[in-house]
Amino acid sequence: MQEYISKQQQVLRPAEQIYAVISRFDNLTPAVGDKVEEWQATEDTCSFKAKGFTVRLRMEEREAPRHVKIVGDEGGVPVDFAFWIQLHKVSETDTRLRLVLHIELNMMMKMMIGGKLQGALDQIAEGIARAMNQAPAC
Repeated sequence: MQEYISKQQQVLRPAEQIYAVISRFDNLTPAVGDKVEEWQATEDTCSFKAKGFTVRLRMEEREAPRHVKIVGDEGGVPVDFAFWIQLHKVSETDTRLRLVLHIELNMMMKMMIGGKLQGALDQIAEGIARAMNQAPAC
């Protein structure tokens, strides 16, 4: 299983506030509902279409306010993977965020998409940090 780790991002929010958003798929509906096809979400699961394929995800583990672990739900993703969103509280208003992906890829797939996965993780982490930093204070 390969591991990809995003660059660490700074979010100027309490870890508890960030965790409250990322620990429920239904909280993401305003952010991604119009960016993917057929988005559906509950607190624990989500599904959507990407490039014609249906993707199903589920929250497998939550540890407030430190991390969430997301995995593919039944029949929803053709590869074995686990995806963590990790939060490290530096101070009351400074949290460091990073994404970790463990994914089972054969050598051919690793060569074809390994670098793209790393770049995508960095972009997603940066996007989450930017959105959280720009959101109105609660």
